[in-house]
Amino acid sequence: MEKRYSGILLHPVSFPSKYGIGDFGRHCYEFIDFLFRSGQSLWQVLPLNPCGYGNSPYSPYSSFAGNELLIDLDSLQEHGILSKRDLELHPYFDDCFVDYELVNEWKFPLLKKCAATFLEKASKEDMKKFDIFEAENSWWLEDFSCFTVFRDHFNKEAKEEGIDGDSAWYAYWPEGLKRKEKSELSKWKKKLEEKIKIAKVLQYFFFEQWSKVKEYANQRGIKIVGDIPIFVSHDSSDVWANQELFKLKSDASLISVAGVPPDYFSPTGQRWGNPIYDWAAMEKDDFAWWKDRFRLNMKLYDIVRIDHFRGFDAFWSIPAKEKTAVKGKWVKAPGKKLFTSLKKEFGELPVIAEDLGHITESVYALRDKFNFPGMKVLHFAFDFKENGMLNPDNAFLPHNYEENSVVYTGTHDNDTTFGWYHKLPDNYKDLVRTYMARNDHDIVWDFIRLAISSSARYCILPFQDILEHGSESRMNTPSTVGKNWGWRYKQNDLNDYRLSRLSEMTWLYNRFNSTLIESD
Repeated sequence: MEKRYSGILLHPVSFPSKYGIGDFGRHCYEFIDFLFRSGQSLWQVLPLNPCGYGNSPYSPYSSFAGNELLIDLDSLQEHGILSKRDLELHPYFDDCFVDYELVNEWKFPLLKKCAATFLEKASKEDMKKFDIFEAENSWWLEDFSCFTVFRDHFNKEAKEEGIDGDSAWYAYWPEGLKRKEKSELSKWKKKLEEKIKIAKVLQYFFFEQWSKVKEYANQRGIKIVGDIPIFVSHDSSDVWANQELFKLKSDASLISVAGVPPDYFSPTGQRWGNPIYDWAAMEKDDFAWWKDRFRLNMKLYDIVRIDHFRGFDAFWSIPAKEKTAVKGKWVKAPGKKLFTSLKKEFGELPVIAEDLGHITESVYALRDKFNFPGMKVLHFAFDFKENGMLNPDNAFLPHNYEENSVVYTGTHDNDTTFGWYHKLPDNYKDLVRTYMARNDHDIVWDFIRLAISSSARYCILPFQDILEHGSESRMNTPSTVGKNWGWRYKQNDLNDYRLSRLSEMTWLYNRFNSTLIESD
């Protein structure tokens, strides 16, 4: 029998912290200990890149850089580059939700102060480590550091001039800098040299701390599942530094944008607004940009989930002028060529394919050709026919699962299981109970049992479901901007009651972490 796995979906921003946002500090390690003690062998995170519009990790400013807000301040204080008084003078933060505006205003100045102190006072050994990091990552670090510093500079300038509109690189930067002309780029690099160096140090802090987190998890038999958004943000270092790889007009504005047609999540579809790749240009250098992206992500994670995998077979292209995703069209993508090239470069690819939405036979064929496990979401299993009956052929019902798949109760885009179930009409609840042969006195754990006991090789559960939280703890509501991406749990949520229930169920259905067994 193939080894069976189970784990938890939890983004690091959701850890407890007195500094307003979860980070790579003490609570991160306590969570890994909870995973280990409960027999889990997977920890899935959302993208760890710097968040863009709406604080979404799926619209980052870079596909390569790390989110500086996840850097642990206590660790920097212990290394003598931040004072205790700096940390004591923090504002009041909500325990249950990330106030991104307040966190940004307070934490970024402290981080930059730490980086400046590091450059001034770091030991020879620490500075050597930084120099090695800078040299090994220069292929993306230089562009990102310049981009983020230029972006801050021109955003501030635009505000001072009273400009309320778009101050993104493609709309506001000087023409020569927008096009990365050597003379203009050199001029601005020299002018903002110190700030660019600080941006590089912050990335060094991020990668140093994350590597220790990953090592700690791996030593306990826990694999980290990362997440690659298929598309990138228009206002990103990726597009600014590689304009020839995207479908842009001569002024760098968009011709069309990515999204998905109307579906379960939205009757008007989702207009993501990301630029479309120029796949023909990418093929010319054998997908070098994608190889770089995979190379870095395979260092950061043990397994990579590809968000919107179907976009590698065909993607929904929407004219940029359209306000919704309704008037789009499917355009073919060279997924087979891409993954063949990646496999030749890296060998077998540790990939999970997010194969949800409008899926065709050609998407399944692409997934199966490379033996990527697909996703099964239990909330989607209970779609009901017009006569109100359950559809037994639904691929998301556990009796229809292929072994090579990953089962979730829900994802970051779903409501919590408690919230989802209690919003169902009574007759639908009856059918859910009938399928499970259970009453609903313990409905969330009934769903957890259904997932863990299934034939899917991998089982990943949102932490909100382990906590039996309602809709107030939902991570994201697609096609909305506002209170998304900020849910946080409290320290006492990691209690023995939840640990023992999860541990017992994981053991019963043969998913227990063998490292824990061997350590006993």
